Amino acid sequence: MGIKFNSHTKTYEVSYSKRHPITRQPKNLRRKGIKSKAEANRVYAELIIQVDKKLNESVIPSWESLVKDYIRSLSERDVSKKTVDSYWLSLRAHTFKDWGSLLVDSITALAIRTLIKEKVGHRSASHQKNVLKYIRGAFEFGVERGDLASNPTPRMKFKIGNKLKDVLTEEQARILLTQAKVQESEWYPIWATALYTGMRSGELYALTWDKVDLGSRMIKVDCSWNNKDGFKDTKSGDDRLVEIAADLLVVFKQLYLRRADSHFVLPRIDKWDRGEQARELRLFLMGLGLPRIRFHDLRASWATIMLTKGISAPRVMKMGGWKDLKTMQYYIRKAGIDLKGITDNFTLHDPLLYTCNLLEIV
Repeated sequence: MGIKFNSHTKTYEVSYSKRHPITRQPKNLRRKGIKSKAEANRVYAELIIQVDKKLNESVIPSWESLVKDYIRSLSERDVSKKTVDSYWLSLRAHTFKDWGSLLVDSITALAIRTLIKEKVGHRSASHQKNVLKYIRGAFEFGVERGDLASNPTPRMKFKIGNKLKDVLTEEQARILLTQAKVQESEWYPIWATALYTGMRSGELYALTWDKVDLGSRMIKVDCSWNNKDGFKDTKSGDDRLVEIAADLLVVFKQLYLRRADSHFVLPRIDKWDRGEQARELRLFLMGLGLPRIRFHDLRASWATIMLTKGISAPRVMKMGGWKDLKTMQYYIRKAGIDLKGITDNFTLHDPLLYTCNLLEIV
């Protein structure tokens, strides 16, 4: 390897060889018949560049190729199709235009920071955080496969607010169900079950009569559904029991009498099949002048109503299927039960002391 002078031909021979730092695969190039030492030095410098390029081209994939292989690997794991689609759509939309043809080992931490700030900086902090998570996952896959020595994805901080989202109060929930019943909305039993049990949309859709015990007023929640994966386990992967409230029991008995040949508890609605349940709920709430919450927020409404009525957080967590105390703390804040009674003994003066004088002034 290097520059050698051939005394027989009176010319220089130049060669360069290098192994890939990760795969250890060698790549070498050689040139002969070079007439001068100066030209041999120039050729040697060119060979170094060419060998490095060939090493990368033969071993290091482009970003687009890596992402496609990563998505394929996710599909082969125990990852829901809905999640895989989210990864694919986000990575394709936000990174392919700038990085698609780049070799993955040429993408730096600075390039990643720049993309997050310039391409998705106008989106919410949580969206930026998710895009970074998807990018990190793809690079981690590349490291595991031997395409990269390390993951270049930087640590970034996102200021995600802890704002309290809208939920329905007990009175608003009562208005919703009453009006849905009066107007004979086909969504009435679905909304009622959601507000009385805290079950997720997919769990409600998958609920069958063999999971319902009207005698003991219990529901076994062990299945969910979405339009990407079909029927699957619940989000946590665990089964749980949910108690049927007395008012909901009436609804269930009526549904049971009208069940015909269906083994599903709740009615099949085309718009529910297509995932339009949030839109339908918002339209109905708008007509009633109530907060236009998402369908999933019916679950949050159930949790806050339960907490407000004095049900302990551990019991709400158990029935709702939450394992993360952090999530439950959010609902505790929303219900305000951590503040209830805090001012009961807070007195600084007698506000009635000068009431008479004030009345005379008025």
